[in-house]
Amino acid sequence: MISTSPQQKTRVIVGMSGGVDSSVTALLLHQQGHDVRGIFMKNWEDYPDRPCPAAQDALDALNVCEKIGIPMDAVNFSNDYWAKVFDYFLAEHRRGRTPNPDILCNKEIKFKVFLDYALAQGAAYIATGHYARISYRDGLYRLLKARDGNKDQTYFLYTLGQAQLAKSLFPLGDYVKPEVRKIAALADFNNSGKKDSTGICFIGEKNLKAFLGRYLPSNPGPLCALDGEQIGMHDGLMFYTIGQRQGLGIGGRRESTSEPWYVIRKDLQSNTLFVAQGNHHPELYSQRLQASELHWTSGTPPLTPLRCAAKTRYRQVDAACIIESIDQDVCSVVFDKPQWAVTAGQSIVFYLGDECLGGGSIDHIQNN
Repeated sequence: MISTSPQQKTRVIVGMSGGVDSSVTALLLHQQGHDVRGIFMKNWEDYPDRPCPAAQDALDALNVCEKIGIPMDAVNFSNDYWAKVFDYFLAEHRRGRTPNPDILCNKEIKFKVFLDYALAQGAAYIATGHYARISYRDGLYRLLKARDGNKDQTYFLYTLGQAQLAKSLFPLGDYVKPEVRKIAALADFNNSGKKDSTGICFIGEKNLKAFLGRYLPSNPGPLCALDGEQIGMHDGLMFYTIGQRQGLGIGGRRESTSEPWYVIRKDLQSNTLFVAQGNHHPELYSQRLQASELHWTSGTPPLTPLRCAAKTRYRQVDAACIIESIDQDVCSVVFDKPQWAVTAGQSIVFYLGDECLGGGSIDHIQNN
């Protein structure tokens, strides 16, 4: 395990979000004797029609740093965020896919732009409030699940390689969330009870459909049952994701059951959205997939075939699978049991026990 209590004082720059997790991260490192400095990253410019609560978050972060007794600076990475994260987010939606910008933000902003900035400031490490652990064994840095299985965030960190893991600290990896809040309360942090942030900053509490409509032209089209019968109209394929139940605007057909409708697939060529009834409809399940844009935390792909476990969405229970093959930047995966609502554009992340091996972006999906 990487030591967070070296014999000599080590400079660590902490990414301060204004939330309780990064606040306790800074406090723990300061108590361990590090030369701790805070950085508040602004990754999205505020506009009247699309605000992000950065001002209040920055104030909360500053209050915590003052209470701890450490300096804090603010940096604006919004241009990098737009170019490296938001453009990709929009491009994926144009393709009818469902991207996860939080993963790309970690890869391109927090553990690249921010890391480079911190190293240039003389830091030996950066630290964040992520729930994950890092160990060093057999000559490799390894990304491990957090002690708090409910908060584990390795799914969002699978793009980190050896260079990033060697320079990163995750002090909360051995804590559970109630312990973190208790530490914050004992330190009299005014954000000790602050609600965890959800969603993406540039969307905030806004409706995703309304937000996307500001940047991408909608293209309404037929909404059809699997037998081809048109039962409605969709507002644009980019507004829907596989397994979605809400917002379809479908009434029951006379021959239908009382079960709700779910998005099954999108046909970009005909601009058709296909739906079916029932959470357990067989067309919602997939047993095979291919993924690309692969990243391996060790820096090299594992030997295949490899029996391991995988998640195709955050908070999913690990699913047993086999990575059948890896051909350059594409891997083929088969699950022991069919998986629900596997979605193109989302990430598949692989595990051996508690170790996160890496993952990739889901491309081709084979339904049963």
